[in-house]
Amino acid sequence: MDTFDTEKEFLASYNIHDFDVPLCTVDMCIFTVKDEQLQVLLTKRGHFPKKNQWALPGGFIDQSKDKNLDETAFRKLREKTGVASPYLEQVATIGGSKRDPRGWALTVLYFALIPHEDTELKVDASSLEVSWVPIDHAMSLKLAFDHNELLKLSKERLRSKVLYTSLPVHLLNETFTLPLLQKTYEIILNTPLQKKSFRKRFLDAGIIEETGEKEPGVSKPALLYRLVDSNKVHVFPRTLESAT
Repeated sequence: MDTFDTEKEFLASYNIHDFDVPLCTVDMCIFTVKDEQLQVLLTKRGHFPKKNQWALPGGFIDQSKDKNLDETAFRKLREKTGVASPYLEQVATIGGSKRDPRGWALTVLYFALIPHEDTELKVDASSLEVSWVPIDHAMSLKLAFDHNELLKLSKERLRSKVLYTSLPVHLLNETFTLPLLQKTYEIILNTPLQKKSFRKRFLDAGIIEETGEKEPGVSKPALLYRLVDSNKVHVFPRTLESAT
């Protein structure tokens, strides 16, 4: 039975440290398309545990700075890449007693999509190196902690959503051509797509518009497009059709 008359009295006497709490972090799969490959940002850890191992970028929740999990994710992304407002999506929450040798650990996994041209990779006090790594090579490495599984989860989420959404637009610069957009989809999905149906899908949806300009520096320039609403992810009624 409660010995308090009010919730205010209860909270005044409550000590959060009376109970063990897990280590709480945010980990991020930051994706880009670079050199016609889907790539992910990895950082080489500069401190124990798992010193010198490649890992996904991330870090502890800072209760003095972060009002919520999204703020932690945005803060860590900005610290590593200099990008302030990418596309972010929460993928999963994973916890367990074996994840981290320091103790019971919980992480909230996000993926982010950014154009690599906008990034300024930064090595902070916790990292020896930071680098874009092709996704297949990254998955073949022995990453720190359970980050191989986190990367696999994020890759699967990205590829499944690409089949029916406009997500890959966020990997491009503000203006882009339709051939480049289709190529970006094909790189992520690792399969060719039907050109006619792909173009029709985007143009009929009304989510992109012509800029009135053409691609510079090429002999047969394509029209440049931009998103009508850069903050919206469009969901298509059907999945993409492969050309094979």
